[in-house]
Amino acid sequence: MMGQLSLQNLFVVLLVSCVSLSSSLKKDECEVCISLVTKFSESLSSDEKSNPKVIENKFRDYCLDLKGKENRLCYYLGGLEESATGILGELSKPLSWGLPADKICEKLKKKDSQICELRYDKSIDLKTVDLKKLKVRDLKKILSQWDEECDGCIEKGDYIKRIEELKPKYVREEL
Repeated sequence: MMGQLSLQNLFVVLLVSCVSLSSSLKKDECEVCISLVTKFSESLSSDEKSNPKVIENKFRDYCLDLKGKENRLCYYLGGLEESATGILGELSKPLSWGLPADKICEKLKKKDSQICELRYDKSIDLKTVDLKKLKVRDLKKILSQWDEECDGCIEKGDYIKRIEELKPKYVREEL
């Protein structure tokens, strides 16, 4: 009876540890959140880090100059004036306890899954990339970054042809 009970306890412990391992963040998951929380945390003094209210006020100030994906994350957390919701307490309290950025983002993901859906755009080296292997959305993104249009482009080949035409104008070959 005693051996059977300890075996059940062991099974429960193993089951719980497997579940907790599967819910932790993967390496490239939540990259914008982890990066932003890390940079923000490093910008705070040790006195500021101990007070959740100060952290929240500093975060709102920190968000004012951010652009792109980081600005979007500020919006999701409630760090911007126009934010529809506010879960800054879910950032400030764990940060004041000294929790690492990945664990904070893991908790934030449970509140709003959009937080970990933000990804930094991958840069494409146009000197070495095989355009045929890119997706159409990536080809469109290249043209958009160049502020160029692709009138009449319907198929992937049309976009590749347009990029090849414009490459000499935008991609400099070093000598």
